[in-house]
Amino acid sequence: MAGQLSGQPIIILDKEKTRTQGREALNFNITAAKAIADAVRTTLGPRGMDKMLVNPVGDMVITNDGATILREMDIKHPAAKMMVEIARTQEDKAGDGTTSAVVLAGELLNKARMLVEQNVHPTTITRGYSLASVKALEILDELAIDATDDVLENIARTALTGKSADLALEPLVQLCVKTAQSVREGGKVNVKDNINIIHQRGGSIKDTKFIHGIVIDKSRAHKNMPKKIENARIAILDTGIEVEKTKSSSKLQISSADMLTEARLEESKLVEEKVEALAKSGANVIFTEKGIDDIGMHYLVKKGLFAVRRCKDEEIKKLVKATGARVVSKVDGVEEEDLGKAELVEERGVGNYKMIYVEGCENPKAVSILIYSGAEHVAEEVERALDDALRVVGDVIEDRKIVAGGGSPEIELAMRLRNYATTLSGREQLAVSAYADALEEIPKGIAENAGLDTINTIVDLRKMHSEGKMTEGLNVFTGKTEDMLGLGIVEPLRVKTQIIKSATDAANMILRIDDILMAKETGMMDVKPEHTANYYDGMAPPEHDDE
Repeated sequence: MAGQLSGQPIIILDKEKTRTQGREALNFNITAAKAIADAVRTTLGPRGMDKMLVNPVGDMVITNDGATILREMDIKHPAAKMMVEIARTQEDKAGDGTTSAVVLAGELLNKARMLVEQNVHPTTITRGYSLASVKALEILDELAIDATDDVLENIARTALTGKSADLALEPLVQLCVKTAQSVREGGKVNVKDNINIIHQRGGSIKDTKFIHGIVIDKSRAHKNMPKKIENARIAILDTGIEVEKTKSSSKLQISSADMLTEARLEESKLVEEKVEALAKSGANVIFTEKGIDDIGMHYLVKKGLFAVRRCKDEEIKKLVKATGARVVSKVDGVEEEDLGKAELVEERGVGNYKMIYVEGCENPKAVSILIYSGAEHVAEEVERALDDALRVVGDVIEDRKIVAGGGSPEIELAMRLRNYATTLSGREQLAVSAYADALEEIPKGIAENAGLDTINTIVDLRKMHSEGKMTEGLNVFTGKTEDMLGLGIVEPLRVKTQIIKSATDAANMILRIDDILMAKETGMMDVKPEHTANYYDGMAPPEHDDE
């Protein structure tokens, strides 16, 4: 990039940087974003296909979850990365609908490119898209239906259909509803913090079960500890059961074997007193974030206590919520009121694959789902499906609003937005109509992935909606348009509204870009000399003779 002053060039940018401007920059971004949308489009709907993603190490992920696919793809293009952000936002806010959001954003950009070729300015298009999104959200509110707990199974079934969870659909539907309801607190459902999903090797997906408590992927600290404790009184520590190190640097001078023996006996006594205090508090099960040394292990076994060491922070938090225990920072500071309760704490498993079950907790605020599968890839995909289903069930518990599924809302929105466009003057009208066309790409994608004729499908759906049948959608299993509400194919209102918001924001941001300044990729940033391995605290190391 350079300017001219009295015939002399003025260099503004580094020659290593490349610059793309105007319509070329817009096409550059739209093409990249559309490529991402096309990559996940074939996963849309109950008949969508899966993707296999293999990393450089050879590990693979098999999934049709849009957010997971985009997260695993090594995307370099900046505009394409915005599409990944759409999926991440959609997943965080609503729990499902990631593929629909990305497909809609890609199609909005594709329609915008056509309008730009007709000399409609990008800022006019973004204004039109913003008007259309506001109107679409208003229409969705009108289409929303008040929901009760009776529809929760239909919500879960809609989310799980077409995924690996199809292998045991009905049991998993009931499991999702039961699990989400069990952690409802103050009208809110926190899936991430309150539901623990664990894989267990062996069995089949049908064996997947709900645990009224917590399952931890750990084993007992020592094989001589009891394998099972009934009427468990649980102490949770964030400190180790071991000989404490001094906080300051200190030395102990030992001049004889007797002194060494005495020092070790003193250390052993200190740990014994701590374990004795634990036992006196009434605790018979101990979970700790830190370690347990050999001395601590000896006295715990001697007292017949059940202990688990090096628990993760999230496991400790879930244990607290499930058992009602309090985290204590001093081993000898545990009181009876700090203890949690459970009917049973037991180690189960075969060979090296063992887990700790904490069951029969009284009104637990954290619970577990144990997925059985002979293949780890299947278990991982079922976990993703269950996570989506739990999140959307939680959406309905919190918002109490649903809409029909099967592409029904998108067709109704498209029809009403076209009517709305005729009330606008100026070129924004074209953008609102383009927005309506983009919305129809979602039912088109569902039909296409099911092997149905997309034109006939859209025409039939338009006809039904023009007759006032607002809940008519596509049943991919029969290939016909049917009443989605009557079939129980429903989705949370939150998922649909977030799709509109995420896709519109991303499309508008990309459309406003008319200049791309891109630096040459070097692989790593320049490092100052004082930050290299040859310098330490600003001092160069001494030179050594190579001879």
